[in-house]
Amino acid sequence: MPKAPMPQDVAELFRRPNPAVVAVLRPDGSPMSVATWYLLEDDGTVLLNMDAERARVAWMRERPEVALTALEEGNWYTHVSIRGRIVRWEEDPERAMADIDRLSNLYGGQDYRVRDRRRISCWVEVSHWHGWGGAKADR
Repeated sequence: MPKAPMPQDVAELFRRPNPAVVAVLRPDGSPMSVATWYLLEDDGTVLLNMDAERARVAWMRERPEVALTALEEGNWYTHVSIRGRIVRWEEDPERAMADIDRLSNLYGGQDYRVRDRRRISCWVEVSHWHGWGGAKADR
């Protein structure tokens, strides 16, 4: 698995609003995965945003290592997977919804519709990446 950073063409693919799944570790060490929205930030970190009451938030705080796979829309043979560590957490102040709105606009073109739940953001520092199909490292 190549170390970060990703080559520019792979990063461009990863910047798109692709279907994605994030994997986290449960307290017993077993993995758990869930579909997610993500955003590759300009500094190379990956933004994830969750309902603050989800069990995975506590699990991720305890074991901040995560993996995320993004599949190219319409061509799932091409995909990019990253591994990394959560390096920053931010509570959503006063339900401002800034981060979830950024994600919702990227994926759906409008602000996030659920406004009555507390949100939390985290940023993953990418340590390794792996690509397949059009994102393959040794092409």
